[in-house]
Amino acid sequence: MPHLFDTLIRLVSLIDGSGAAPRLADVGIRDGRITRIDAPGAIDPDTASHVVEGHGMVLAPGFIDVHTHDDTNVVRQPEMTPKISQGVTTVIVGNCGISAAPVTLAGDPPDPMNLLGRAEAFCYPNFQAYVEAVNAAQPAVNVAALVGHTALRSNHMDRLDRAATPDETAAMRAQLEEALAHGALGLSTGLAYANAFCAPTEEVLALAEPLADAGALYATHLRSEFAEILDAMDEAFRIGRHARVPVVISHLKCAGVPNWGRSGEVLDALEGAQRWQPVGCDCYPYTASSSTLDLKQVTSDFDIQVTWSESHPAMGGRLLADIAAEWNVDLLEAARRLQPAGAVYHCMEDADVDRILRHPATVVGSDGLPNDPLPHPRLWGAFPRVLGHYARDRELFPLTVAVNKMTGLSAERFGLTERGFVREGYWADLVLFDAATIRDAASFTDPMQPAEGIAAVWVNGALSWQQRAATGVRAGRFLPRGSRATA
Repeated sequence: MPHLFDTLIRLVSLIDGSGAAPRLADVGIRDGRITRIDAPGAIDPDTASHVVEGHGMVLAPGFIDVHTHDDTNVVRQPEMTPKISQGVTTVIVGNCGISAAPVTLAGDPPDPMNLLGRAEAFCYPNFQAYVEAVNAAQPAVNVAALVGHTALRSNHMDRLDRAATPDETAAMRAQLEEALAHGALGLSTGLAYANAFCAPTEEVLALAEPLADAGALYATHLRSEFAEILDAMDEAFRIGRHARVPVVISHLKCAGVPNWGRSGEVLDALEGAQRWQPVGCDCYPYTASSSTLDLKQVTSDFDIQVTWSESHPAMGGRLLADIAAEWNVDLLEAARRLQPAGAVYHCMEDADVDRILRHPATVVGSDGLPNDPLPHPRLWGAFPRVLGHYARDRELFPLTVAVNKMTGLSAERFGLTERGFVREGYWADLVLFDAATIRDAASFTDPMQPAEGIAAVWVNGALSWQQRAATGVRAGRFLPRGSRATA
C-alpha cells in the first residue's frame, strides 16, 4: 500500500490552539504539513511511513516563544536545546530594542546588546544577511525577527546618551524599511535602558511611521515598569496610534515593591487603550526578572542575584547583598564594581503575575537569556511551567486557554501564517505532552534542566525531540512576516 503520510500520530487528545475543547483524533503529516485530522482509527496505519502512538496524551501546536533573545544563538548554537526541549518550535527575536541585525559595531556591543553575545557575534550589517545566516544554519526551531531600536541607534550615532538628529533618524528609518522589505515583523524598543532612554518619544514616532504599510507592529520594553508605568504605557499607545499599528507591551509586570498590587490599574489602562487601538502584551510565568545589572534597579527591597560579571567573574551566582557585605560597601557601589554584569531581580509578587498572565490579552514569552552562565530558569522552563504549575496545579486557567496563549493567539498577533494551530494544510509544528506530568525542572540554583512530560516535538513535520533527547534533525527556518499582525 502506498504511503499517504510521512508520520501518523494516533489517539491523541487534540488541543488545536484555538481555545476549543480537546477532542480525540489521529493526525497525519506529509511534506511538512498537517494533511489529515480524523477520528481515532479512521486512518489506516499502513498508509504511514512512521506511526507514533499517542496513548491519549495531548497533541498541541508547537509553542511560539514571542519574547526571546536568541538572535545570535539560532546561528551559533542551532541545536536550540533550551527551547526545543520544552516544546517551543518558533522563537521571535529582536526584542527590547536589541537585535542581531542590522548591526555594524565600532567596538564592543553597547548595553544591553551585550546580552546577545560579544562583538564577533554581530556580523549582519543588513537584515537580509541575517535571514540568509539563519537559513544556512538551519536551527532546530523556526525564527521570526523584530528590528531593535537600540541596534539602529548604535549603527548611526556617535553616542547614545542623547536624541537622534533628523539625519540620524532618517538613516535608521531606511535600515528599518530594508528589514521590513525582507520580512521583519516590526520594530522593538527598550526605552528603559540607558542607551535608549534619552531617545524622545518623537524619535520613535518618526521611526515607526513605515510600519503600517508593511503590516508590521510595534513591540516595546516600556520606558518604566516601576512607578511611572502608566505614563510609559501611554507613550507606547501614542506611538501605536501615530504609526497606525498594533502595540505589544513586552513582559508586562509591576516591578518593585512599591508597585506591587497595581496590576489591576495597569490592566485597566491596557483595556482602555484596546477600545481605540489594537494592544496586547506578553508575560513570563515567574516573579523574578533578569537582565544586565542595572544601577537604576539596585535596591535592598528584594533579592538581586548576580548571574555574571566581567570584572569579577567569581561573583556569578551570588546575591548582590552578600557581595556588598563582603566588600564592606553599599549595594550601589558593589554593583558599579561588578559591571558589566547580569542579574536576576526578585522584583514581583505572585498576585500581579497571576492577574497579568490570566488576562485575555496576554501571550507567553520566556525572555530567556541564553548567553548567561547562570540563566534565569525561564530559558528552559517557561512553557511547561504555564501548563503544569499554572494550568494544572493552580488552575489559573483551563489547559486549552494555556495552549492558546502559547500558540494560536501568538501566531495571530505576530502575523505568523499557517502556524499556531493544528489544522489541515498548516505546517506541522507540533508538541506531544503528558498533561498529568508536564512540569518545569529548571530552578534558580540549577537552571539548565529540560522539562519533564514532553514526549515528542515536530518542527515542519520533522521529529526533532523525543523522550528528553534531540533526534539530531534540525528543520527550522526563517519565517518572514505573513498576514497583517493583530493585537
